[in-house]
Amino acid sequence: MLAPVVPAVLLVLVQISYPLASGVARDRVTVAVVLLSAGTALVHAVATRGIRYALGFVVIVSGLGLVAEIIGTATGFPFGCYEYADGRSGPAVAGVPLVVALAWTGGLYPVWVVAGLLTRRWAGRVVSTAVGAVGWDLFLDPQMVADGQWTWGAAGRGLPGLDEIPYTNYLGWFAVALVMALLLTGLDHVLGTASANTFAPAAERMLSTARTPAAVPEAAEGGTPALELGTPDPISPEHRSREPVSPISADAVVPVAVFMWTWLGSTLAHAVFLDLPYSAWYGCVGLGVLGVPLLVRSVAAPAGLKRCGPAVRYFGRRAFRPSRGNSGRPPGTM
Repeated sequence: MLAPVVPAVLLVLVQISYPLASGVARDRVTVAVVLLSAGTALVHAVATRGIRYALGFVVIVSGLGLVAEIIGTATGFPFGCYEYADGRSGPAVAGVPLVVALAWTGGLYPVWVVAGLLTRRWAGRVVSTAVGAVGWDLFLDPQMVADGQWTWGAAGRGLPGLDEIPYTNYLGWFAVALVMALLLTGLDHVLGTASANTFAPAAERMLSTARTPAAVPEAAEGGTPALELGTPDPISPEHRSREPVSPISADAVVPVAVFMWTWLGSTLAHAVFLDLPYSAWYGCVGLGVLGVPLLVRSVAAPAGLKRCGPAVRYFGRRAFRPSRGNSGRPPGTM
């Protein structure tokens, strides 16, 4: 899992340089940030889910994002009336820089992964992804508007302190991200990655492995399987609902780290370095809808592992239960 670490580290370093740059240099930094964020996402997707999943992800997210942006700049739907600055972000299609399509992939991927860690229900993940996308845009839009990357045609209909960005923008982001998340759910099912979640927490995988027949041997004659000894099943729905969430698996560390950096790093940057206090608060709260539960569950993880540990060890040894004609000791003992 070292492959996606390299672009992730470069992404952080380039983003740190953003407040220090200006003019053409800042435009280049902006493009580099987009390319590195999309690169981090796709390299991670290939490493954890395979190249077909990565290709499907970029086609769905960047493809739909580009279509939505072209329609949006031409008609004002679904985001509102806006236009991109000419010639600042590289090649464009119908007035929309191609790099914008990759920005959708780079921004949505960590949100999609975190949403999957926070809920097992597909509907919950879809809605959480859409909410997280809006939270990300609460950072992105004010920053790019302040830098002149795009301008809005109508003012005075937005959030307090961000009047130049209309409410319709956030509604449009929610709607487009909702469609993207629905299509990504379908991609999971088509490729068979929905049930085999590579982002499952490590301790949960240990318990799942422990539940397999190979790990739950039956006792010698007269004995019963380990699960019948009267010990509560540690992976039953009733037991699982009482257990703290286990740690984030190694497979998900990179997108989770990018998410946390985007959330907390952008809050700091907007508040201190970019003189954008309103978007610092709005973005912090918006991404915090996912970030706070993620932090809470991460803090609860050590306790979850301690409580799961005995159960894993229990399933790893032979269980024995006395029966008629059996002294209660394993065969071969006195």
